[in-house]
Amino acid sequence: MVGFKNRYMVMEVFLDPNRDLGVDDPIIITQYNVSKAIKDGILVNFGECGLASSLGSFQVKYVNPITKLCIIRTSREEYQKVWSAITMVRRIGNCPVLFNLLDLSGSIKACKDAALKCDEMKFEHYKLAAGAPLSADVNQHMQNCLEKIKILEH
Repeated sequence: MVGFKNRYMVMEVFLDPNRDLGVDDPIIITQYNVSKAIKDGILVNFGECGLASSLGSFQVKYVNPITKLCIIRTSREEYQKVWSAITMVRRIGNCPVLFNLLDLSGSIKACKDAALKCDEMKFEHYKLAAGAPLSADVNQHMQNCLEKIKILEH
């Protein structure tokens, strides 16, 4: 018996830096937000049939709201459709966004390693950009995200 063949994509989400900063509810990147935006993109660009064929193994496995990194799983047969729909997503909620593919892999382990490396580099950059020492809450949240990605096998 052969298992399902999947593709894993490490994606970086770029938020529009010119968005209205006066809004009380800033956009928070979550698994639900990213999943909904991608599903809507598939529906708009490939119709109901394209969405139905893509949903079999589609899942947003991991999202880091600080570094804006996410891991997306899809079937090997549908990954090009999902990838092209992701590149056409322009909004999450009311916030303009762009997606950038950082890594494409056939195994969760290789994808996890690439995401962990990228997350650590982005967090170091985040600490340098902040200038002052980060609060304990931010450090704890980032450590929780790093631990979550380390145990991401299923």
